[in-house]
Amino acid sequence: MDFTTYPDFMLLQGDCMERLKEIENNSINAIFADPPYFLSNGGISVQNGKQVCVDKGDWDKGGTPEHIYKFNRRWLEVCRPKLKDNGTIWISGTYHNIFVVQRCLQECGYKILNIITWQKTDPPPNLSCRYFNFSTELIIWARKSPKIPHKFNYDVMKELNGGKQMTDVWRLSSVGKWEKTCGKHPTQKPLRLLYRIILASTDKCDTILDPFAGSCTTGIAANLLGRKFIGIEQSNDFLQLGVRRRQEINNPLTAQEMLKKMSESPDEVMVLVNHASQDKRKLMIEKGICYMRAGESKGSLQVTHGFERMRFVLLHTNGVNAQLFHIKKGKEGSFQIWNKFSLEKQGFQPEHADYYIVIHFENTPIEFVGQLNIKQRINTYIPKIYPLSDIIGIE
Repeated sequence: MDFTTYPDFMLLQGDCMERLKEIENNSINAIFADPPYFLSNGGISVQNGKQVCVDKGDWDKGGTPEHIYKFNRRWLEVCRPKLKDNGTIWISGTYHNIFVVQRCLQECGYKILNIITWQKTDPPPNLSCRYFNFSTELIIWARKSPKIPHKFNYDVMKELNGGKQMTDVWRLSSVGKWEKTCGKHPTQKPLRLLYRIILASTDKCDTILDPFAGSCTTGIAANLLGRKFIGIEQSNDFLQLGVRRRQEINNPLTAQEMLKKMSESPDEVMVLVNHASQDKRKLMIEKGICYMRAGESKGSLQVTHGFERMRFVLLHTNGVNAQLFHIKKGKEGSFQIWNKFSLEKQGFQPEHADYYIVIHFENTPIEFVGQLNIKQRINTYIPKIYPLSDIIGIE
């Protein structure tokens, strides 16, 4: 049974080894594959603070090393001719399968380009306490041919990384609740991960293939970014989940909000740091108002790219007694321009300017679970906290 409801979102049900044969050679611009890790062996993990079994299903149950090798060798062999000459393939895994995948790629004639380390900002604890915490997955990026140049949107990746060359370590959170509104898959990948992969190796209107489609995260990310998608999946339940997710983004507002969320990186959570005297800081907290001059003068707030993503205000006095607060989101707006007179009516005594940027925040501080290192530059600036979940007791 096939699901071809949308021209840019084609789902094929069945074994990927067989269904791949139906796809035209030299027609795919990029492949993302999340093959079985063969981890379903009765182990345990933590989910939402509770101990759970890690068994995902029969499809993930481990076999002999020879079985795992033959499985990966077969599907990689079938995938290679489907790629265009400048096409690339991305394959996720852990130490349980990724080294076998690497061997198979080289044997099949692919050229390995990078091994991306996806460092999760919110990994579950290791319950045995006999190992280091497992907080990473590996993603091999390879191209079809050793001699033909591959597609790589270097400038786009540099822009996403704040103007600096992007490294092969990506700090990204796991799947959020906003990605599970239609249901969930036991090995679902976050849209933020596929967002970066798709932008790195494809252009608009390109075609992306996922031979282990699962809940179709690859397809949702592809369509939101203007790409076409072909997915192969054995489970009817997971295919139906993928269809529901695709139907969800038919709503333009939902699609817009989802695209916004998937484009945000946890490493880019913006925090406004305001250095204020003890009395002024006390009044700011009481009123839930933070204000600063706007412009280029010393101590002014310079509104830069990313300001619109600011989520927190950090108030401190001479680098001590730091307190963190959520910025308010609502009808009154988070960022406003007030004149000096308006601030004076609130009990403040602004100086040196006629107009100020005013930020409204919830005046209940967020509890720290770690230590903050406040690096002050003049009086005020906008830093990034990497990641915020390491410092405060929230997800």
